[in-house]
Amino acid sequence: MSVELPPVAPAVTAELVAALSPRLRRRLDAGIAKLADRPVVRDGDTVRITVDDEGSVLELHAPEGVVTDATAIRCGCLLAPDCLHRAAAASAAPVADPAAPVPTADAAVAVPGVDEAVAVQGADTVSEAPVADVSETAGKRVSDSAAPEAPAPASASASASASASASEESATPPQLAVAEAVFATAAAVLDAGTDGSGAVLQAELLRAAHAARLAGLPRAATAAVSVVTALRAARAADPAFRLTDLVAALSETLYVGYRVPFATGPELTGLRGTVRQPYAPDGSLRLYGLFSEPVLTASGYAGAVTWTADADGRLYTVSDVAPGGAGRAVGAADRAVRIGDTALTHRELARAGLAVSGATVSSTGRLGAGAGVRAVRASGADWRAEPLDRLWAVPVAEQVGRALRGGHDLLFLEVTPAGVVREAAGDGLLADCGGVPLRLTAAHDHPALPHRDNLRLLSAARGGRLRVIARLVPAPHARAQLLAAEHPTIAGSRVDLGLDRLQHADLPAPAPATAVPTSEEAPLHLLRRRVEQAASGGRRVLAFPGNAAVDIRRLHGHGLATAGDILEELLASAADRSRDVFGRLLPADPGRFARAWLTAARYADEVDRALCAAAWDG
Repeated sequence: MSVELPPVAPAVTAELVAALSPRLRRRLDAGIAKLADRPVVRDGDTVRITVDDEGSVLELHAPEGVVTDATAIRCGCLLAPDCLHRAAAASAAPVADPAAPVPTADAAVAVPGVDEAVAVQGADTVSEAPVADVSETAGKRVSDSAAPEAPAPASASASASASASASEESATPPQLAVAEAVFATAAAVLDAGTDGSGAVLQAELLRAAHAARLAGLPRAATAAVSVVTALRAARAADPAFRLTDLVAALSETLYVGYRVPFATGPELTGLRGTVRQPYAPDGSLRLYGLFSEPVLTASGYAGAVTWTADADGRLYTVSDVAPGGAGRAVGAADRAVRIGDTALTHRELARAGLAVSGATVSSTGRLGAGAGVRAVRASGADWRAEPLDRLWAVPVAEQVGRALRGGHDLLFLEVTPAGVVREAAGDGLLADCGGVPLRLTAAHDHPALPHRDNLRLLSAARGGRLRVIARLVPAPHARAQLLAAEHPTIAGSRVDLGLDRLQHADLPAPAPATAVPTSEEAPLHLLRRRVEQAASGGRRVLAFPGNAAVDIRRLHGHGLATAGDILEELLASAADRSRDVFGRLLPADPGRFARAWLTAARYADEVDRALCAAAWDG
């Protein structure tokens, strides 16, 4: 399609797909593929698609850019309104957040893919004892193929705390039913893999997401929507799709659905999540621009976010994110920021400053734009001058620890580019960061954004030391996504790598390659690979794993006995098929496999966090 479809609320897609006859449901995926080749035009809030050669027109009416009602999708074919076209259009469009009105002064809407509405509940760090506890809990979760039992507490103190909180608030009956439905539907998606998770199964997950939103479980709803958007990107061969995004979304959805029935008190509050981020007054602020980055999500949102800092090093963001595509992500940086009467654009604010009175700020540092907020342009500061210089003075290990404990994930680093590192997901920049070998990767792979091209050019700028801003990626080695950097040849200038395009003329004269020491990594990828294989190909790809015993022995040989045991259980749950009294194979138990997969995914994440902290310590 030459014109992008507007986002459609999950409830709308679920309603239209549920209304189809069984025969039309079987044809839905083919109908979506055919719709992609039809001509599309946009007229204000209405998008029109010519669905057949007879000239029948399908209309999507999207006031404020989002389709929020099934009646807003109308078709002129003879079979309407029970035709395939309406459901196909809804299934082909991006998934909208059903509770995402235009942000006001006292509330900010968490946009899926832009920022996390709530943090994943888990240990801040992983040491030898917590890893063992994860294993023990995992064994209890996956050993029984029937309904899951409450997991074992991680420690004696946790057990005592659980007993003391028996009278605390627990999930309501509707929330219990919805959590079970979310887990069961996500387990079905995991069992089928991306190829088997067509529009019908996606609609079932969207229905569960809508029910979760109505039941007061916005965290589960957001996670489920993220799974659907990742599935669609994978099935459409979107170049920006990353398998790690699908794994993370599936893990989050299964975890929330599984834990809600057992959680009470503060844990339940975290599992429920929040839709809006309340703003609080913060008086007057003097801010200095750091950089601006484009936002382009698979859920149909796009725009720009500009990061600023005050004199004490606290970070604040100014965002302009709304339904849209790559064009909006590229152009939003040249729009005026939505604070006060200032005419500064996001691109200009990244180099200038801002004086704000009557400021309101969310818990994540997002600045509000209410009627009482006043803002005027002020002078900026160089990265190597006060007060911004102090951001780079914080030890790197301390910055990484803060990010792993749930703080902001930006890293302020001084690096020496050392060349290119070849990876399956694309070339990265290998750099030395205070003696730590660091891999810097592109923050986004969409071809409309210059992240990848700029990274490739910077890989040739060997020898010079640069200050950069990057986003931490938890991994067994030091790894981060590169967001902004000092200009390689122009002192006092910097480059927003998602917005500005470097040229060959901007590079310094070639310097000899610098040797960067590397160290052998723990073979945790043997477990991670199986987790990703299952998310992509479904349970069946692990039912015949080949010579898996070699991987299990290797994990045990490197001291990762828990990982070896978890992998063994994951493969066993994938291959487990019982027979009836006549010897016929019974259907597999997707619940048991989902619990085993969830244990493996979360264990790998926690060990990655521990190894990540150790890697940055040098």
